[in-house]
Amino acid sequence: MNPTPSTVSQRFPRASRYHPQWVLAGISGGANPLWLTEWLTEAVDLRPGMRVLDLGCGRAVSSIFLRRELDVQVWATDLWFSAEENLQRIQDAGVGDGVFPIHADARSLPFAAGFFDVITSIDSFVYYGTDELYLNYLARFLKAGGHLGIAGTGVMREIEGAVPTHLGEWWMAERPYCLHSAAWWRQHWERTGILDIALADTLSDGWRFWLNWIKIIAPENVTEIQAVERA
Repeated sequence: MNPTPSTVSQRFPRASRYHPQWVLAGISGGANPLWLTEWLTEAVDLRPGMRVLDLGCGRAVSSIFLRRELDVQVWATDLWFSAEENLQRIQDAGVGDGVFPIHADARSLPFAAGFFDVITSIDSFVYYGTDELYLNYLARFLKAGGHLGIAGTGVMREIEGAVPTHLGEWWMAERPYCLHSAAWWRQHWERTGILDIALADTLSDGWRFWLNWIKIIAPENVTEIQAVERA
């Protein structure tokens, strides 16, 4: 018998302290925002008091995590979810003093140049960041020496030519052409000459975490579950 999927994971001890119902209520996409945020914070230098732009924050779960766990100031910015809804969630979490909800398009941000120490993006950068010119635009909001980090769904290797048979049905249904590998993102950013790329990697056994999460939030999505299991 397979174990029951759970929001608790030894790999993510900080995220595992959050109540499962609260985590599930804060879903805004296909991934677990707390797992991805905790993973990203292992690589990004975040210190108390820093100004952080959490770009494409969804329902601000990642922003709340950043404030509570690392004592940074967070501008929780999203286009698809209202600032009013996120403000209520932020206040309910007791972090209204350090998380500020903003309703804005990632391509039209209402901030001053050089305002942020760090920019993070959790499972949303693929929707706007593949644009060849986007990094040039986004980087202007970072201070000199600031950090930009993204974490999200991707592929291990770029798919060239025919889609592999085990992915065929799911790929044709979802058409996730925006998904790329860590190597692709490294090249995409390096050629701009804007940033020094410190790390571009994949989460060890990431597919297992993805499979576990999909079974929790969308157990009826048999097509995707089977595609991941066959990968």
